[in-house]
Amino acid sequence: MSLLNDLTLGQYLPIESPVHRLDPRTKLCGTLIVMAALMLVKDLWIYGPIYVWMGLICFLAHLPFATVFKNIRAFGWLFAVTFFAHALFTPGITLDFAGYHIPWITHEGIHQGALFTARLSMIMTVAAILTLTTAPIEVADGLESLLKPFKRIGVPAHELAMMMVIALRFIPTLVEEADRLQKAQVARGANFSSNPILRARKMMALLIPLMLSAFRRADELAVAMEARCYRGGTGRTQYRELFLSSRDYLALAMVFMMIILGSLTL
Repeated sequence: MSLLNDLTLGQYLPIESPVHRLDPRTKLCGTLIVMAALMLVKDLWIYGPIYVWMGLICFLAHLPFATVFKNIRAFGWLFAVTFFAHALFTPGITLDFAGYHIPWITHEGIHQGALFTARLSMIMTVAAILTLTTAPIEVADGLESLLKPFKRIGVPAHELAMMMVIALRFIPTLVEEADRLQKAQVARGANFSSNPILRARKMMALLIPLMLSAFRRADELAVAMEARCYRGGTGRTQYRELFLSSRDYLALAMVFMMIILGSLTL
């Protein structure tokens, strides 16, 4: 379960930094814009400058690089599946390696696999930076504010924002619960140190108690919210009003500038 312990998605680090002081709407919009721009990147070499840019953001946010990028290790199995799925099933010119002909792997498949793997890892990194620099309550307020214009067509802005934040907040909680369940099974004689395939099969034994624990926690949360007379967003006010400052406009301008510079190099 050490790989799950590397998962930083959903965690928040309360550090004083220029990125932490940004309005949550600025960080949410910047994250969505960057993720959308990543979908348009077709050249693999572009991800080199993008990773440098992400490193600069981590430096400005005073985030440890190991804390941010170890999130990639937690999703290593997903990246491996993504790469080999494209490498094996993308048609094209078959691969010749060290004088050996490999008919089931193509050059186009390797390129597509590397491209999609880099794209997926960057999306995970951007999402991790967002959650590490933004408190859950700020994410909820920012999402609700961004979704407010859609309330006129019946979109429940407050409820959607609350559900998304609760889902993010439950990620580290479920990781801790899975680690506790694994340790309990190891104490009873289970062995999780075999090869990756057998380890994955043994991990299936954790799914049922983990799902039961998730449902129990969700039921306890619902009871707690009802006990506090929670009735949705109707008539609710916010303790802190959100407003955009000059640093927010500067941050968004930098995001657009980087995207424009990247598009000029394509």
